[in-house]
Amino acid sequence: MENGTEVSEFILLGLTNDPALQITLFIIFTLIYLITMIGNVGMIMVILLDSHLHTPMYFFLTNLSLVDFCSSSTATPKVMAGLLLGDKVMSYNACAAPMFFFAAFAMMECYFLTSMAYDRYTAVCKPLHYTTIMTKSACTRLAIGCYVIGILNASVQTGDTFCLSFCMSNVVHRFFYDIPAVMTLTCSDKYPSDLVLMLVMSFNVIFALLVILISYVFIFTTILKMHSSEGYQKALSTCASHLVAVSIFYGTVIIMYIQPSSSHSLDSDKIISVFYTVVIPHTEPPGLQSEEHGSEGCI
Repeated sequence: MENGTEVSEFILLGLTNDPALQITLFIIFTLIYLITMIGNVGMIMVILLDSHLHTPMYFFLTNLSLVDFCSSSTATPKVMAGLLLGDKVMSYNACAAPMFFFAAFAMMECYFLTSMAYDRYTAVCKPLHYTTIMTKSACTRLAIGCYVIGILNASVQTGDTFCLSFCMSNVVHRFFYDIPAVMTLTCSDKYPSDLVLMLVMSFNVIFALLVILISYVFIFTTILKMHSSEGYQKALSTCASHLVAVSIFYGTVIIMYIQPSSSHSLDSDKIISVFYTVVIPHTEPPGLQSEEHGSEGCI
């Protein structure tokens, strides 16, 4: 598009233009999406219907499953439509909505993982005070805080992106509308917006990750002091799946966001983005187990 002409729509480049590969990817993504939906909805229903699971950890797991459900539904259907129907065009205004919701759900997920780490710290390191610390009101406040931070973060990032002018290329080198990919298309000076994006993401990710790391330092210190092998294995097993989820989530977020957009590789970014849009919502909720939590419910 010629300079000076405002972009009215964006075109997603997608993952591939090979028709045979597009069908294969559509089938794979559809299966993953269905498993994600069934897994997350099933997880929520089981927790809600079983009164024995009305504990703080399962309260956070319910919210995490809900966020994963919404996050996957924001990005994956558009990916599948692009692969099957070739629907790769979206208007300028319509692009803002999925971008906002995806950024919001991603940050909510970040802080719910952090809340779960704090819950594990309390359960393992302060078992006698667990029910007085992780009360229903405390869990509710933590959950509300996660949602509010996610919405505020998405508002800043989306507003920061769409205050730019787009008057050059309108081709997004990604298979969904991600903020760093869209920002590379601007004809404005994007340094201030890049800086805001990096500072906001850096603060949130580093703060949340620091809380998780400190929690696990205390957790592992407590585990090493346990004299019972059964207690050792029990405490360690409650943290393993959460650590895997944290590693995958924060690894991809750090690579994608906490670096200048000029240093991004388009091909590698596409591969990485598959993980945090399609794969991560499928891998996180299942397998998170609870054995040690107190009796006070949060649901």
